[in-house]
Amino acid sequence: MSETVDTSFVPQLDARQRAMLAEMGVRVWAPKPRPATVAAVPLPPAAASPVAVRPAAPSNRAPSPAVAEAVVDMRPSRAGSVHTMDWATLRETVAGCEACGLCKSRKNTVFGVGDEQADWMIVGEAPGENEDLRGEPFVGAAGELLDNMLHAVGRSRTGQGAQGAFIANVLKCRPPANRNPLPEEVVQCEPYLARQVALVKPRVIVAMGRFAVQALLKTTEPIGRLRGRVHHYEGVPVIVSYHPAYLLRTPTDKGKAWADLCLAMDVLER
Repeated sequence: MSETVDTSFVPQLDARQRAMLAEMGVRVWAPKPRPATVAAVPLPPAAASPVAVRPAAPSNRAPSPAVAEAVVDMRPSRAGSVHTMDWATLRETVAGCEACGLCKSRKNTVFGVGDEQADWMIVGEAPGENEDLRGEPFVGAAGELLDNMLHAVGRSRTGQGAQGAFIANVLKCRPPANRNPLPEEVVQCEPYLARQVALVKPRVIVAMGRFAVQALLKTTEPIGRLRGRVHHYEGVPVIVSYHPAYLLRTPTDKGKAWADLCLAMDVLER
């Protein structure tokens, strides 16, 4: 995928970030022209054309056995108690959680970071080694890539409200040796994520990676088939995208991930 790069609409980008996006072959998102604006300079076609949005087709497909089994095994009483927690209680509960075996090997729980009333919410999969050490999601090389892409659309983990992003993972503890999360581990953490979404009240969620997609959308369809459409979780628009760690291994898909962020921006402008 190759798109025209136009960085003139985002003056806060430094030379390094502009070069990074140029190498990725992607455009910098710019707000769509408002009807009231009269003397605006016409946008170049690549920057002005939004990514096509198709409504998500209703899914009649039953969840995969792993997802279905996980749903059956959920403990209603525990999920119910989490459902009423405020931020302070939720943080404390996650910090002391021993609901699954991951508590035995973790160094820190990884609750989340960012403005608790941000318009954007980024949902990843599970903490890695760096996240486990620091207790913060998306750090290291993958975190730097995510931060650069968010910055390019005027968002950051340190921003507030419309400029902010709350970032969290499905799992709050690192699986040993960075193995894939087990269904039962996802089930124990799902109430925490659901409560975070309810408290943040984001205007859009970007689900990064297949385990984030499975947890939010309850589907095992490949990310490639789910991209480019607007899905919903509890009434909140959800955009499906690749995990930054995957993009570091497969840089040819960076342009697709950038298009996903542009789609999220287009959703916010509706």
